[in-house]
This record gives sequence, structure tokens and C-alpha cells, in this order.
Amino acid sequence: MAEVSIFISLALIATTILTVWLFFKTSHYKNILYGIGIWMVIVAFLGITGFYQKSGTLPPRFVLLIAPTILFVLFLFTQKKGKNFIDQLHLKWLTLLHVVRIPVEFILYAVFLEGLIPDLMTFDGYNYDIISGITSPIMYYLVFVKKKLGRKGLLVWNFICLALLINILTIAALSAKSPFQQLAFDQPNVGVTYFPFVWLPAVIVPIVLFSHLASIRQLTRNKQLLSQQL
Repeated sequence: MAEVSIFISLALIATTILTVWLFFKTSHYKNILYGIGIWMVIVAFLGITGFYQKSGTLPPRFVLLIAPTILFVLFLFTQKKGKNFIDQLHLKWLTLLHVVRIPVEFILYAVFLEGLIPDLMTFDGYNYDIISGITSPIMYYLVFVKKKLGRKGLLVWNFICLALLINILTIAALSAKSPFQQLAFDQPNVGVTYFPFVWLPAVIVPIVLFSHLASIRQLTRNKQLLSQQL
């Protein structure tokens, strides 16, 4: 088991719970909690048993942390029931949810200091995802409280933050110990293969990704959406 302080581990657990709770607030659909809860237990068990830590396999075990949920997210956008579910989500909560990216970035920096991920994956390197977290409550305030920004402003923000997310996902994947590793050979990305940090790529990242895609779908399909949800 990696040597990570109990405080950092508890912070990640708390951030994961906050992320799931904020996502639940987007619809109040209880089956969301049941489904995510089951997935969290499965991933936690595999993380504790060291399943994801084995390198040199094909496909890389790291991919199995994030691929199932990413594929499920994309699957929802192809199904009528999935699209109906997406279209009834509350945009203000989908926007505010991204505030969880602030604690995530500080946790990643702490894990880097423990020697378990590369500097590239932190705000001290090439990870600018903390910008999304900082601007999330600002966008919420300007769009839904003060009504100073409209649909186009929120749409642009979602695209920018989605790009920042893809950036760190690419760095994380290329830094992971696998046959496809291209970065950070001196200090590779191994921290996210340990519990509870397995929940970052397996739970938090897919929810953040889904929230952006759902927001973009709503904002591009319904120009009157903001006035309806305010």
C-alpha cells in the first residue's frame, strides 16, 4: 500500500462524496446514488486488492479505471431514455458541481509531494484544471444569480473547461505505468491506482465530464433554457 497520509485520503473520500451529492442534486434521481454507490464499492475493492497496480498488461489496468464509466457516459448520449434524462437535469447544479475541481487539484499536489504522481499532473506543472473549479461558482453567480451572463457565455465556459479536463486526462494517461507511457518516467502516475484515489478517475472524472457534455447539449439545443431554469 502506498504511503499517503490519512488526511489526504480522507480529503479524497470527502471530495468524492461531495461530487456524487452535487450530481444527485442535478436531478434528485435516487437510482443515480445506487448505481454510483455500487460502482464505487467495486472499484474500491479492486483498488484495495492491488488489481489496478499491475503494470505491463494489455489493456493497461489504468485504462480499466476510467474506460467503463466513460463508455457508459457516451452510451447515454446515444439512447432516447438517456437523452431524456440528460435534458431534464438542472443546469445550475451542473455548473456549480465543478467547484469540486478545487480540492481535487490540491489533493493531486499532495499526492505528487508523496512521490506518487508526476509534477506534470499538478497546477505546478501543466494541469490548469483548477481554473475550472475557481470559475465554477463565479459562473454560477453571474449566470443564475446576477443574470449578467447568458447562454453563449456559459457555453463557451463549458467548452474551455472541457478542454482543460481533456488536457489533464491526456497527461495522466501518458504518465501512467503502461506499455504506452510517454511522460514522467522518473515519477510516473501510480497514485490513482491505490484506494481511495481510484475514485478520482473512476468516479469524479466521469461525473465532471458528463456534466460538461450534458450542459453543452442543453445549451446548444434550447436557446430559452436559461430563462426556463432561472
